[in-house]
Amino acid sequence: MCQCPVECVLPLTQFSTPLAALDVVVIDTETTGLDARSARIVQLAGIPVTGEAIARERGFETLINPGIAIPLATTKIHGIRDGDVANAPRFSEFAAKLEAHLGKAIIVGHTISYDLAILRREYQLADRVWHQPRALDVRHLAQLARPSLAGYDLDRLCQWLGIDVNSRHTAMGDAEATARIYVSLIPMLRAQNIRTLAEAEAASRRLADTEAQVSGGLSLPESVMPVTSMAALASLDSFAYRHRVREIMSAPVVYADRDLTLEAMIQAQLGQRISSVLVELDPGTTGIVTEKDILRIISQHGAAGLQMRMKEVASAPVQMVEESDFVYRAIGRMGRLGFRHLVVRNASGAITGIVTAHRLLRQRAKAAIVLGDEIDQADSAAALGRAWAKLPSVTASLIADDVDALTVTSVISTEIAGMTRRAAELAEVRMIGEGHGAPPVAYAVMVLGSGGRGESQLAADQDNAIVYASGVTGGPEGGYFERLATYMNEMLDTAGIPFCKGGVMAKNAHWCRSVDAWRITIDGWVRHKRPEDLLNVDIYFDAICVHGDAALVATIWDYAFERTKGEHLFQWLLAAMARKRHPAVSLFGGLRVDAQGRQDLKATGLLPIFSCGRVLAIKHGIRAHATPERLSGLVGAGVAAADVVQTIVDAQKVILATILGQQLIDIEAGIPPTPKVVIARLDKVEKARLKQALGNVDEAIRLVAEVWD
Repeated sequence: MCQCPVECVLPLTQFSTPLAALDVVVIDTETTGLDARSARIVQLAGIPVTGEAIARERGFETLINPGIAIPLATTKIHGIRDGDVANAPRFSEFAAKLEAHLGKAIIVGHTISYDLAILRREYQLADRVWHQPRALDVRHLAQLARPSLAGYDLDRLCQWLGIDVNSRHTAMGDAEATARIYVSLIPMLRAQNIRTLAEAEAASRRLADTEAQVSGGLSLPESVMPVTSMAALASLDSFAYRHRVREIMSAPVVYADRDLTLEAMIQAQLGQRISSVLVELDPGTTGIVTEKDILRIISQHGAAGLQMRMKEVASAPVQMVEESDFVYRAIGRMGRLGFRHLVVRNASGAITGIVTAHRLLRQRAKAAIVLGDEIDQADSAAALGRAWAKLPSVTASLIADDVDALTVTSVISTEIAGMTRRAAELAEVRMIGEGHGAPPVAYAVMVLGSGGRGESQLAADQDNAIVYASGVTGGPEGGYFERLATYMNEMLDTAGIPFCKGGVMAKNAHWCRSVDAWRITIDGWVRHKRPEDLLNVDIYFDAICVHGDAALVATIWDYAFERTKGEHLFQWLLAAMARKRHPAVSLFGGLRVDAQGRQDLKATGLLPIFSCGRVLAIKHGIRAHATPERLSGLVGAGVAAADVVQTIVDAQKVILATILGQQLIDIEAGIPPTPKVVIARLDKVEKARLKQALGNVDEAIRLVAEVWD
């Protein structure tokens, strides 16, 4: 059995990597002729591209001695004569260097199937093993980005995009032009909802097949764009993805007086079996002294070290994780920082425990960490995209390990929160770098909707907002945060979390307001009671703070609850909206499907569940975010029976698991994931289970009806 789960999940990671985060090498060849069955390479060049950054300085270019005469007709095109290549290496002599240059990168070129066919023949003639690389053709990508162009040859594409071509018909000149075309196409493709490598491959394959049918020729061979099956994925040791830091931390924490000697501290703590103590150094600054620190001090200072004060030996500031963080995040951070102790804090910022390397490693999870702490150390949209691309692999592995779907969606939501937080931090850095300065007042970034509830799927888009302490929209503070939000939202879109189609994003002034303006906005939603107002206030109750001053978010979240408490008509309208449901079953008892054979399980199943849970939480003042917690709160309030709530939660898990399974299949096939599931792919047992779950959604609707009817 495979013992390398991290390596085994990489193929699906590559499928889901955004083009803006992909490592590629753009290549071009000059040859002795146009017939790939007989032509030989005379010049070869390549340029690495990481995301949207062209690394011209790391490129390579070489002449190749083809071993045959170069026809005069081709010399007239590229200018390379027999004498130019007489002392150049044969391809067999350069092949190893070529492989080192290419590594495992995706290959990009213009009419790339020709270059790959030439390379394959050179490998055969050199008696070397040929491994068909994954590849993208900028000619096809340009057709996908702008179908209306009159032609897609290199010169026309450069003219269209305003790219100056230097040294045309040389391998390096054409490779550089192709690289610039490729980078220019990435945002255009993103606007066409072609974001990832797999989506670009699938769209290119469909286009090539269409061209072949029209021309009567052959489509691109499947090997140009190989597909890796998810069945090859190894299962992670899922403990680190099932459990939270609060479950494994040591508590309560032990503090030592800052003026206590090391010797006195050791004497006081003998027999307590603790490996660290905390020290309050200054107001707001906490330090830590660990067993390793004690051994280091004694090694450096001998017996005299025991008389040193705690404030002299403590390390500060401490590194922290949240109580609610999954264990894998603590492991990732510990591994990145090289620390053996992390301090744990709660949502209010109070220190509640310590987690140690000993406790983490005891869970056997270190080798299985894929997500780790990569998001928190990302320094660009491309780095965020590479981290985000790992989520489908982790999801597939967790499902294979029978982790329930709500836990999986909580992991996905955790990473959405982490991505949003890091994008906000990078946006702050950019604002300072551009001379706008640090944030003028305290502010916070919120994630709304499914991300706030911890129920996101792999088809997540952006739902976020900003609250700042004071100022007005359009004023100095408002303008600052709107610009920061624009950078944050654009970075997330580039990294793989698309813009919200409904516009619920902080870059839109409606979702970037001061505390006072948010109060006025909430008042307006409640007072006007228009459909859009109901939707806005509904999604706002899912808000969580992911960056900045959490007290600001708590202030307006509490205000929303208080403002709607006595608004019976408003609550009734929310309830009426929650009770609306798209039919899931046909008149003949089968699961309904659309023209593509799919059913939208969000509309028929999830939406009624989380909408009913939310409106009942508002009605009864249940301050929870996740749907299961809201429903459990109803049991405590005497509104619902425990078995009814469990039936609804179980239905939610089945529906989510069915959606996630389809999304993994779609991601691998290069289809943008949605909540729509191909019903025909389900076996008899899966269909029966799904049908029962969809039927049990009515229990949530009945709970709402019992309260308001």
